[in-house]
Parts: sequence; structure tokens; C-alpha cells
Amino acid sequence: MDFIVIDTEGSPALRELAVLDSQGQLLYEAFVAEHPAHAHSYRPLKPLRAIVQDITRLARDKSVVCHYAQHDLEVLQGSFRQAHVPWTGFKTLCTWALAKQHLPPFESYSLAHLSQCLQLQVNGKRFNAEQAHTAHYDAAFTHQLYLTILEHQQRRALPTPPPHTPNPYSSSRVDNPFQDHLDLQAVYRAEFALLKAALGDVKADPNQQSKGAVILGAAGSGKTHLIMRLAKELLRTNRLLFIRQPNNETAVMHHTYSRILESLAEPVVGSDRTQLELLLANSFVNILSSLEQVMGTQKGREILAAFQENSLQLYSRSGTEETQRHRARWEYIERHITEWWGRHYTAAGYAATILKGIIKFCSYSDPHKKDLVRRWLAASELEPAAAESIGLENWQEDMSREEFALAAITVFGRLSTLDEPLIIVFDQLESLGLPHNAPILRSFGAAVKELLTHVPHSLIILNLFPERWEQFQSYFDGSVVHRVSDYIVPLERPSAAQLEELLSLRAQAVGLEWQTLFTPSARASILSQPSIRAVLKQAGAYFHARVHNTPPPRPTDAATPLAERSVTARLQQLEQVMAQMVSLLQPYWSSLPSGERPSSHAVVAPLSPSSPDAEGLPPDLDTTSAPVSVAAVVTDYLSQKRLVLAADYTRPTIIQDANEIGKLAAIAAAFQLHQALEFEPLSFGRSRLPEHLRIRTAQQEFVIGFLNASGNTFTARIKNFNQLVALHPEIKFTLLRDGREPQLTGAVGLAEIEKLQHSPNGQFQVMAPDDRISFDLLYNCILDIQERDLEVELTLALPLLLDSLSDYWLMAALRGQPLHA
Repeated sequence: MDFIVIDTEGSPALRELAVLDSQGQLLYEAFVAEHPAHAHSYRPLKPLRAIVQDITRLARDKSVVCHYAQHDLEVLQGSFRQAHVPWTGFKTLCTWALAKQHLPPFESYSLAHLSQCLQLQVNGKRFNAEQAHTAHYDAAFTHQLYLTILEHQQRRALPTPPPHTPNPYSSSRVDNPFQDHLDLQAVYRAEFALLKAALGDVKADPNQQSKGAVILGAAGSGKTHLIMRLAKELLRTNRLLFIRQPNNETAVMHHTYSRILESLAEPVVGSDRTQLELLLANSFVNILSSLEQVMGTQKGREILAAFQENSLQLYSRSGTEETQRHRARWEYIERHITEWWGRHYTAAGYAATILKGIIKFCSYSDPHKKDLVRRWLAASELEPAAAESIGLENWQEDMSREEFALAAITVFGRLSTLDEPLIIVFDQLESLGLPHNAPILRSFGAAVKELLTHVPHSLIILNLFPERWEQFQSYFDGSVVHRVSDYIVPLERPSAAQLEELLSLRAQAVGLEWQTLFTPSARASILSQPSIRAVLKQAGAYFHARVHNTPPPRPTDAATPLAERSVTARLQQLEQVMAQMVSLLQPYWSSLPSGERPSSHAVVAPLSPSSPDAEGLPPDLDTTSAPVSVAAVVTDYLSQKRLVLAADYTRPTIIQDANEIGKLAAIAAAFQLHQALEFEPLSFGRSRLPEHLRIRTAQQEFVIGFLNASGNTFTARIKNFNQLVALHPEIKFTLLRDGREPQLTGAVGLAEIEKLQHSPNGQFQVMAPDDRISFDLLYNCILDIQERDLEVELTLALPLLLDSLSDYWLMAALRGQPLHA
């Protein structure tokens, strides 16, 4: 790489000359004083003899790169003769000859044609024929051409991984901390230690007060990955509870509690039990061990002896379920634990009843009964027979679910004081900062305050962008800001050495070496990206190009913020966006009468290998290809995310109608960016309706509701819904129920379903797996774009979602197709 680039202008007499170093920086530029073209020049001029002496010095021991070197050598030899300086000769490299040797056939090998076909850029600008034939300008593009040829040679020289080798960089995102991804401990070692120290401070606090921590990092910096590391290391001892963004201002606490129950249902690696079972076993055994009335009796000592070494034997050594021994042991445990609770706290309110349900959960080994208790713990009404089978009474319909949820979380916090501190993590909070989510953000701030005040022995963590944290502080109560920011954990971009180690670790996992996968310039491009996720995505794109012989990603733009790019580069990106928009709008334009169609749709799209100017250029040579299209990014996301959601479909899930309608509201709010759309709930006096929204589009008006309750609640609300359907014959109504919810058995409720099904403007629909996955896929895509986890513009993604999910009835309704066709 010890070379210089020279370009001469003038023939046969030298007029001007420029010399660049191997990094493309201008070393020398001169304009010949004796040349007649400079008789009235404003430029600083230099004698020819001084110029050739300078060239001799600069070229000493260097390779000299020129385009069509024969011309430059002839000009230089003539200049040396004219200046009466001996010609010593140069070691030259000709990019014209190298291109003919190493690149495929082109119509022309002129610098202009090669620069255009290869989409070469200097300072973010492509070759401009009007600026050509100045020495500095041509030398700069000769430098880029030479680097491109070198890159191509290096790529060809590298061993190509087998076609079926898995891409070690394809997975760049942690969706939740219970997943398993490769983890380089050296990255954020100090930040991880700070979180563990914070947890230690919670445990050591004699008042058992909860503390807060805020992890600050840009999109893709590894915030959720750091929580995954906590889960891997601490899940055997601490309970980690993961809560994604709430979406309904009236149900933030219940949303939080429902996600906590789902987290507690996660299995603990190395154990055959869940987080909930570990927490309850440890805390219950510790409660019993502290009671004199237990330790002071032979029966109590015998019971505890079975559990002392391993608290999980609480589940396996209590006798066969439904036997007298089993019932007697659990009645004994329930009596003493509830007495202990009453002495330390209170027997009033929701807490004591919730504790009774928790004990019931422990007492059952039947998965069906455990699931019924879990639903009961989530404040779901059960069918009367189901509630009776587990010995629990249904909750009152008119109770406050927010108060109930706080009481339940407090119970788990108090139980943790007999075990290890809880780790409560709030993630995916970024879109709460959007203007239309301000009410949810205020409710979230109030909920965090309640948790810090009432739930003991917990470390509450918020994962946020730094700028979002600044915004949230203006919404939160000052005491909340103070409490939740006991520890600030900023995540800076890891060093290049750490990133290389991470890339190498991933390559080794599939039997490859990072250094042999990519050329030096590709490695430099990968390591220049602004975040861990961006580094992995860029490496994944280069790997795909290596294995499948497709265009590599653009080496510079991905690492440069849009505001810092040149005007030309930004215009080029705008051209790409416009071209995509034209492509999306073309079907609509085609359907218009010819007189109403736009007169011109011409958009200057980026030069591509399929265009006439790039004819003959194979994909693997397009080293500056345009970024992957929005359509390709969205399509890939949808296919990958659908697989994840399908795999998660059978996981224990707490379905809240408030959360369901929050998802629908988020979808409707997003599509307001794409089309004329209004949404709001209907009212029906003081009658309780299912959670629902009325949606108005230009083509139709329809209502979508959710009713996942059972028992009397289901019956009462579907009755009211049916009356609303009858009152509004002009509106189409759909009432949804998740297919995983218990089957309904009440005769009156079933009759109301039949009534709805036979109404001309209503339908009852059980969400099959495909419908459920499509609904969550749509919501997750919008949320991930807002969270910057999916790096596309929402306005461009929305029409693609309408097209990609066209078979899903909700998308069809937004497109104007009849809802009950």
C-alpha cells in the first residue's frame, strides 16, 4: 500500500499535475508557469524544472498509480527533457490495464465510464464529467478506482465459506433476556459489575427499600443484551421480571403485573422448575423455618427436614396430589404462612387472598390446575366449575385491577425479602416519548412511583435512549426521577479491539475465522459502524455477499449520520426513497382514469448493475451498491419475526383486553400517517362494554372489540355488545377472543355468541394461531420501527405492511375491503 497517485493534464506539454498519497490525501498540486494556458491565470504557478524535481523526490521508492499510465509517462518524459533533468523512470501501476485484467469486460475503460459503472464516490459525490480533466479531480477518482480493484482482488483471494454455512452475524438483536445469545463478557464488564453492585445494595439495605437504575444507550448498543447477561448469571438465585412497554394509560400497573406473571413462568436453566416455583419454595421454607410453632413441634420439624437441604422438595415430597397426606400437609403450610403474613403485614385487602392463591399454585402438580391458578392470579374470571376445581372464588367484576395488580406485585416483593431481591426491568420504552403516547407516559411515571414506594427488596431498571431519559424526566414526578436514577449506567460504544473479539467469537462458533472472511476495507467498514447491532448487521451483510456472491453493503453511508453526509449523498438517498414511493403508488395510479393520472413519474434512481451504464458489471463488483431497499428490510423482518412469534405462541401468556385494545390503538395511530383514518370507542351509557375501538376509513366504518373474560363477565359484556350492534346497523362489528383462552361453557354466554353471529352486521371470531401471530406481528413491526430496532421510516413501511399482510382481515379492512365479506 506504499503508493502515490499521479494525474497529469496537458499534451504534449505538462499543464498541471496532482499527487495523492495512499489515503487519498492531496500531497502536491502544481500549475506550470511556462504553459501558455496560464498566461493570465490567477493560480499560483511554478517553474517546470522545480515541478519535475519535486516529482522525482515524491516518487522515490514508491509505486506510482495512474490511469492510462502510458499517457502520463509520455507527458512526464517530455517535461523532464524540456526541463533538462535526467529521466530516471518510475515504477508505475496502471488502473486502465489492471481494470482490463481483473474486472470483466466494459464498453469503455475510461476513468469516467469506470467511475460511473462502479458508482465510485469522492467526498460523497459521484463522477461529474463537467469537473473532469483537472489533475486533482481525476487523481481522486483514480485513487478510488485503484482501491476498488484491490478490494476485488482481495475478495477473490479469500476462501469462500461453503454455501450452507450459517451466517454467524445474522442474529443481532436480543428480544428478551430469557434468550440465549453469544456473550462476550469483556464488553460492558464494568457496567455489569455496577448493576450487580446495585443489586447487592438492595439486599444489604436494612429497610429493604427498592432502588432504581437507568441503563442509557443508543439503539443497538446492547441494553437488553446486558439484561440477558444478568439473567444467565443470576436466574438461579434472583427472579428477573421483564416488562415491555405498556400501551394503555388506564392499565399500566395491570400490564406490568401480567408481564411479571409471564416472566415468573419462565423455566430456570439447570432446574426443572420455573422462576415462580423457585421464589415460592425458597420463601415458604424460610417462613416456616422462622416460626416457633413449627420448629417447636415434632410434626413441624419433620416437615421442614424434608425441605431444608433443597427447598424445591416442597413440591415433590408432599405426597400424591388429592391424597389425604397431600391435603393435610398443604393445609398445615397454608395455615402457618397466612398466620405469619397476618402478623407481619395485614389480613385485609387483596394481598392475603393473593397469597392463598399462590399457595394453591404450589400445591398443585397438575399443569392444567396450575394454569387455572395462574389465570386466577392475573385477575381473570374463570368459569364457575373451573374456579371450584381449584378451591378459589372468582374476583369481583367491579374491583380495581390497577389496585389489585399493585397489591399482587407487592406480595411478590415481600416474599422476595425471604429470598433474593427481585430484578424488575422495563424495556422498549422509547415510543412512549411520541406525542400521542404522552398520557401513557404519565401513567407509567405514576406506576413506577407506586412500585418504588410499595414493592420492597427490588432493583427497578429502565432501559432508555439517553435523549428519551432527558424527556421522561420532564414527565415524571421529581421524587420518581431521584429514586429511579440511584444508578446511571451509560453504555458507550465498545472499543475496536472488543468489537473484533466479538466478531471473531461469532465466526468461531460456525468454524470460521473473522480475519479470513473479509478484506481489510470490509473489516474497516464493519468496525466503523456506530453500535454493536450496526457492526453485526454490517458483518452479516458482508458475509451474505461473500457466500452468495451478492453486492456488499455500501462501505461508508451506514456509519455516517444523515445530517453529516454530503448534500449529494442525501439527495441520492432521497432519490431512492422517491423511487420506492413511485413503485408503491404505481398500482393506484394505473387504476385512475387516464386524464387523472399524474403527468410524470420520472425519478432519477441510483445507478445499478442492471442499468445500461453498468452493463457487464456482475453483482460482486458493485462495491458501492445502494442500501438494501425498504421493501427487502421489511420483508426480511416480517419473515424472521413471524417465526419467533410462532415459536412463542405456546408459551404461558396472560392476555389482557386492555393490552389488546392498546395494540389496536397503536396500529390505528400508525396508519393515520398513511391514510385518512379516525378511531375512538363507542359509549353505551353506564353499561360495561368489551374493550373496543370504532375505526373510520374513507371506505367504511367498523368496530373491533376484544373479550377474553369468562363466566359472568363474558356474559354481561357480550349482552351489552349485542345491544350496541343492534343500535348501529350501519357499522360492522367484530368481537375477538384469543384461541388459547378457556372454552366457554355458560349457556347464556353461548346463546349471546349465536345472536352476534346471526346479526347482519356482527360476528364473533376466535383468533386462530395465524390471526394472533399476524396481529402481534403488525403491532411488533410498528413498535420496533418506533423503537429504532427496525431501521426504516414508518411512512414507507406502512404500505408495505398493507401489501405483505394482505391476507390478514384487518389489513384488508384498512385497504377498504368489506369487513364481513
